[in-house]
Amino acid sequence: MSVNKVILVGNLGRDPEVRATPSGQSVCNFSLATTERFTDRAGQQRDQTEWHNVVVWGKQADLCGQYLKKGRQVYVEGRLATHQYEAKDGTGKRYRTEVVAQRVQFLGGRATAGFDDGAPDFNSGPDAPPPVDDEDIPF
Repeated sequence: MSVNKVILVGNLGRDPEVRATPSGQSVCNFSLATTERFTDRAGQQRDQTEWHNVVVWGKQADLCGQYLKKGRQVYVEGRLATHQYEAKDGTGKRYRTEVVAQRVQFLGGRATAGFDDGAPDFNSGPDAPPPVDDEDIPF
């Protein structure tokens, strides 16, 4: 048995790019930055940012292209995929690892994001999960 699962929460580094495959399926690409804060040996706070290439397919790709913008915070759940290709300058093989998203959730709702982009608010409305009562918690 093996597991290939990635969960990221970060901010878009650029506006998403949406295109269609020859068969008409939508595909969206964007870069996602995740930052870890740590204290170095000298006691100084440091930030280390990692950049992730994300690809989203189908209807979800269209929604990402419509509602996401550079700087927007998102939750991405998916799997890692590595592709091999030949360098254009003929210097050999290159590799690209990307996150193939199976779920993208827009975070930092309109009020906290500082702009009204018309994105659906997944935490309210008829599709929101019901409130949890203390008696529902099993511990």
